[in-house]
Amino acid sequence: MKLTNQTILLTGGTGSFGKAFIAKVLSGNSFRGIIRVFSRDEFKQYELARIYDNDKRLRFFIGDVRDLERLKRAMYDADIVIHAAALKQVTILEYNPYEAVKTNILGSQNVIEAAIDTGVKKAILVSSDKAVSPVNLYGATKMVAEKLFVQGNVYAGATKTRLSVVRYGNVVGSRGSVVPAFIEQAKGNRLNITDTRMTRFWITLEQGVDFVLKCLGKMAGGEIFVPKIPSVKIVDIARAVAPKAKIDVIGIRPGEKIHEVLISYEESRNSHDLGSHFAIIHWSANTLPKVNRGFKSFSYTSDNNDQWLSVGEIKKQISGIVKA
Repeated sequence: MKLTNQTILLTGGTGSFGKAFIAKVLSGNSFRGIIRVFSRDEFKQYELARIYDNDKRLRFFIGDVRDLERLKRAMYDADIVIHAAALKQVTILEYNPYEAVKTNILGSQNVIEAAIDTGVKKAILVSSDKAVSPVNLYGATKMVAEKLFVQGNVYAGATKTRLSVVRYGNVVGSRGSVVPAFIEQAKGNRLNITDTRMTRFWITLEQGVDFVLKCLGKMAGGEIFVPKIPSVKIVDIARAVAPKAKIDVIGIRPGEKIHEVLISYEESRNSHDLGSHFAIIHWSANTLPKVNRGFKSFSYTSDNNDQWLSVGEIKKQISGIVKA
């Protein structure tokens, strides 16, 4: 979807995705609308405003998705909401479970209610592979958030608000992802790997932003969009970051999967293959044109993928991160 003069509310606007989204939309001069950056950290908002030299297309709202009234004020007269705010650190959330519930679940419900009440046209949740067959609390909260967004279309009823979900794997270079961790560990010439069999899906921040923009243009409400993206082996990422470093296998951590799952076997019955991506549709079977869905159920996991990146391809894509 090409954004021109819309008013957009971006929750979690100072996070990794938010900053990449802002950079993409504000590049060039075609966007003449407003991005409302909604987040809790006033210093990060201050830094962002400085980077863009107080660009008049940016507005900054201090607030928390736990606060419904503040969300309604921030969404007033907005056209689009992109909900990227979440607590994401797996081990920390295991220790602070209800904080995860309040932000990731109750906060998502607040976003839905505020969007409907203020007449937002499109609201999209940025979700995670961990929402599929979750094995940790973070994944469980994102699974509930997805279901709230999908079924939020029932609450929206005859209003103009439509809600959808974008789901993809770990984003390369984002906070908490494996590449920055390996880069830091490489200073000591040793890398920690929990299991050498481990695989992950691979998507860059820029690709994630592009996919969200694409889905904004396609969404009719109720879809969970899943991109077709390549897989990588964790050991290959390690070799790409620090080929001469010693690898220590430390054992899989609680709540960690050997392989990522973007579409479960059960979900595949409701999945439409649209070429470059899938759309999982639970809420309405009539929101997309008829396509060949096939007759066999399947699962889309990082180990059964038909696209793989080599060590050289990984190294090329992370070169900017490694230099930084």
